[in-house]
Amino acid sequence: MKNKANFPSQEGEARPSRCPDNSAFKQQRLPAWKPQLNIVTVLSTFFLTGAFCLTVGVCLILSANSVREIQIDYSDKCSDCSKFRENSSNWNKECHCSANFTLKEDILGDVFMYYGLQNFYQNHRRYVISRSDAQLLGRNVNIQRSYCAPFTTYRNGTPMAPCGAIANSMFNDTIDLFYNRNSSVIQVPLLKTGNSWWTDKNVKFRNPESYNLSSAFAGTARPPYWQKPVYLLDEEDERNNGYINDDFIIWMRVSAFATFRNLYRRVRRVRHFADGLPAGNYTFRVSYNFPVSKFKGRKHVILSTVVWSGGSNPFLGIAYVVSGTAATLAGFVITAIHLKLRKKKTYFQRQ
Repeated sequence: MKNKANFPSQEGEARPSRCPDNSAFKQQRLPAWKPQLNIVTVLSTFFLTGAFCLTVGVCLILSANSVREIQIDYSDKCSDCSKFRENSSNWNKECHCSANFTLKEDILGDVFMYYGLQNFYQNHRRYVISRSDAQLLGRNVNIQRSYCAPFTTYRNGTPMAPCGAIANSMFNDTIDLFYNRNSSVIQVPLLKTGNSWWTDKNVKFRNPESYNLSSAFAGTARPPYWQKPVYLLDEEDERNNGYINDDFIIWMRVSAFATFRNLYRRVRRVRHFADGLPAGNYTFRVSYNFPVSKFKGRKHVILSTVVWSGGSNPFLGIAYVVSGTAATLAGFVITAIHLKLRKKKTYFQRQ
């Protein structure tokens, strides 16, 4: 006799069905729109896209060309300081130089000061990852497990704050601007805060929690190439110190190219400079601390205005013009092919 237990019971529950529910979504009965492509809609799309891109591109290029900008290369003018800095024993000694220039016309509106570096590669893989984001958030972390090596600790075991190659190579020239008015010299007031991104200042960077910054960074030491500890980056403004220092935050956002510029200061619009920078003679006075001669680099100071589209970079406008030109040419090519095929079709129909 066969064992009845080996056969499923007819009275048992039926197996669940694998069919999807009978709904409009699962049965693909939702209303849909399928474009009916014809020669009119295709050509209209190409020509309208081309016209739009060309219009936007021309506006962006004209806007970028309206930016007022002056760039001063002070690498050669500070060559003596550069040689002075090549000797590592002079790391704690000051060296000053100056660069004169003339504004022939007023620069009206908000004026921004940038420092520019040439032939300084920040896009090397090991350089880009040489940081500890957890440390920069003010957390107590073991930086030995981070990617900061070899800039993690000193030989005596003291950890570096901040650690990593990016922080260690921070640009530390001090640049002041002076206006030579008649026989007097007026220092141009510059704003050192409010230059970094809000998300960086308030989200990505935090100081360790303590009743003061010096105690918060107790037991740590500055990076080897720094002249000051991190809690003394701005001795005039306690709120602009530590990991939330604007200059430090801007430097930590690395560039993808070897030639780049970073925002350094903004001209404070008061007194003689309420409308911007008046025409006349000016002087940059530089406290030289960042040597570039060993890697054949160059340093610049840039004064520039901005417009609704940003600074004096025409790349986006050129990209729009190229895209618009390509779309318009594609439209003409499709039109020529269509006319040729229609003519051939009419010929065979007459035959």
